[in-house]
Amino acid sequence: MNHATLYILALLAAALATASTLPWWRRWCVRHDVMDDPGHRKIHSTPTPLAGGPAVMTGLLAALLGGTAFVFLQSSAGAMAPFQYGLGKRAIQLFGITAGAFGMLLTGLRDDKADLGSAAKFSFQLLAALVVAATGVRVTLFVPNILFSYFITVLWILTVVNAFNFMDNMNGLCAGLGVIGAAAFGLVAAQSGQYLVATMAFIISGALLGFLPYNFPKARAFLGDSGSHLVGYLLAVLGILPHFYTPTHRRMLAVLTPLIILAVPLGDLAWVVVLRLRAGKPFYIGDTNHLSHRLVRRGLTTRQAVVVIWLISAGLGAIACFWQ
Repeated sequence: MNHATLYILALLAAALATASTLPWWRRWCVRHDVMDDPGHRKIHSTPTPLAGGPAVMTGLLAALLGGTAFVFLQSSAGAMAPFQYGLGKRAIQLFGITAGAFGMLLTGLRDDKADLGSAAKFSFQLLAALVVAATGVRVTLFVPNILFSYFITVLWILTVVNAFNFMDNMNGLCAGLGVIGAAAFGLVAAQSGQYLVATMAFIISGALLGFLPYNFPKARAFLGDSGSHLVGYLLAVLGILPHFYTPTHRRMLAVLTPLIILAVPLGDLAWVVVLRLRAGKPFYIGDTNHLSHRLVRRGLTTRQAVVVIWLISAGLGAIACFWQ
């Protein structure tokens, strides 16, 4: 089996696992009152299950565990050898990433059920980011200082998590950006021979893709804070895992690749934070100044606005691939 086939199978397996379990998670949300009720700044008229986060996590775990079992059941020679080596070498990191994902998911679920408050939410986000950094998944930016590495890693994860949380304001927007961003990271990693990272990226893309038909164009389930936290966290990790600067790939500007792939959510975050601070409002209080809202005010429908933003993100992802 060649690597391209494995990537496709990983994506499809994750998508199938998410899509097949989402109806169960919708029922679970109804039973446990994990719902998004109509109200201020809401465009839906009936309570909607916040099932996206648990369903995406299920798809992610099912594909990761199934893929790991498949890899280790194969011969140690041939196409599976790089994956077996990578899984063995990065076992602790993968454990830390999974633990952080659960942390983000549970933080979001708690907030979906009953508002946590900004301070408590930030504290749990910070803890999950520190867990990841402690396992060795860290940004260095060519600065040989561990304190700096921890600081910039935590800052990156918190920024991307909240950028995706802010972008979850229209049906399909956050999940679609996650699908596109993860696929772009997967292609970039595959181009540089980082097979394990590429496979993980395609699994994440597939897990989100399995959710998307339930969320766009008409929503039968929302991501909720649990889902948007999880999406942002996973994309942040994908921005750290690949080695964009390697002995065979020496262009220092290659470290800008994550910024290009995630330019839409990061740019939107920066824009709305500046506007809120200028208006004397807390930066974490929602409003309708996001890119999606501005496109609607320009005359697009909400669906058209979402598709336009997807296309912009896909274009930036393509640039990042050619950038390599």
